[in-house]
Amino acid sequence: MYMDYNSMKADYLRNPVMRAAQLALGKHNMDEVAFDSERFDEGVYLFNHEIKTLPVTNQKKSGRCWLFAALNLFREIANKKLNMEKFELSQNFIAYWDKLEKANYFLDSIMRTLDEYKDSRIVNYIVATGIQDGGQWDMMANLVKKYGLVPKTAMPETYASSDTHSSNKAINIKLRRAAAIIRREYKNGADKAKLEKICAETLKDIHHILTAAFGEPPETFDFEYKDKDGVFHRDVALTPKSFFDKYIAFPFDEYVSLINSPTDDKPMNKAYTICFIGNVVEGDPVCYLNTDMDTIKKAVMQTIDAGETVWFGSDVGWFMDRESGCLINDLTDYEPLFGGMAFKCSKEDKLDYRMSAMNHAMTITGYHEVNGEPVRWKIQNSWGDERGDKGYYVADDAWFDNYVYQAVVKKSLLSEELLKALGEEKQVLEPWDPMGTLAD
Repeated sequence: MYMDYNSMKADYLRNPVMRAAQLALGKHNMDEVAFDSERFDEGVYLFNHEIKTLPVTNQKKSGRCWLFAALNLFREIANKKLNMEKFELSQNFIAYWDKLEKANYFLDSIMRTLDEYKDSRIVNYIVATGIQDGGQWDMMANLVKKYGLVPKTAMPETYASSDTHSSNKAINIKLRRAAAIIRREYKNGADKAKLEKICAETLKDIHHILTAAFGEPPETFDFEYKDKDGVFHRDVALTPKSFFDKYIAFPFDEYVSLINSPTDDKPMNKAYTICFIGNVVEGDPVCYLNTDMDTIKKAVMQTIDAGETVWFGSDVGWFMDRESGCLINDLTDYEPLFGGMAFKCSKEDKLDYRMSAMNHAMTITGYHEVNGEPVRWKIQNSWGDERGDKGYYVADDAWFDNYVYQAVVKKSLLSEELLKALGEEKQVLEPWDPMGTLAD
């Protein structure tokens, strides 16, 4: 009905720009041909508001960015007391508990949906998602409040914690196998006790897989270190919770996740949560407060000025030059390459039609402003120090507007209207909503 090949071909042959594009793309990657070097020059690593932070970390072949970003924030708090040149919290420790809790959350979700058809959208979502590396700020907060934190020396990385593909695969086989058995037994009339026994046995097996792959989390440990002045310190008989309370004590209840989702199904200045997105069954649900970008940016700038870094979520699949670490809006431009063909879309359309969603968490450690307005942002990534400025990235303000979706800030920075909205009943979003995407 819409296909008129001869007309399309004739139009193509009449357009000399298409011939030029064909010649260029015959030997080069499309994004390289469309790379706008003039836009690239805007990625200057110079900031007039900046927090000095520790060297970057490396999540390696894992999707733990949301945990790395949070621990990068927390280690700066701890280091104000420790005064070390280099210091990391154990990403392995918190990832271990995340996997075990997610497995329990999966089984609980299967038990909650036993009366749903196996091919219903929600059951399909639960089973297809299984467990993975990704997560959200509130999920991290639930883990830390329940288990605490430890320094990296107390539970170092293993091969499996740094490259999670195989362990995720093994755990998901166990979980999906259990889902099939549980639903079949329920259909055949099994009582609750029998189904709960299957869950418990499955979780025991997953515990064994995790402990073999990631190691056993310490219940107590001694913390030894040297500060910048070469002075040796030893703190003995710590637990993960006592370590957190002594060196970090982050006040989670004083913070909130602001999001920017300018879609017609999510009115601004309203609170939202998402069903079947979480890890700790008894933990707090995901909570978002939807607002405009100016409000988010103002709160981020105030946080930086107060000496705190900011956990935030964005879509790094758009306009990133990995080698330079530059995130510049319209860094690649297909429109002139294809003779003015339209490609630009609004942030709303990108969300509604699944072109973009929050997929990576990092920390903001600085910004550059001119006449009171931000023009670029300094970002601490968790991909090692070989790219960008020793692992630090820079984003221009237009990229920030278009591809930043979330930032965690203090509630005290919010207006009375937003604080009121936070106390009202939250609208429940489906887990496949764009705001349900997990950072990895």
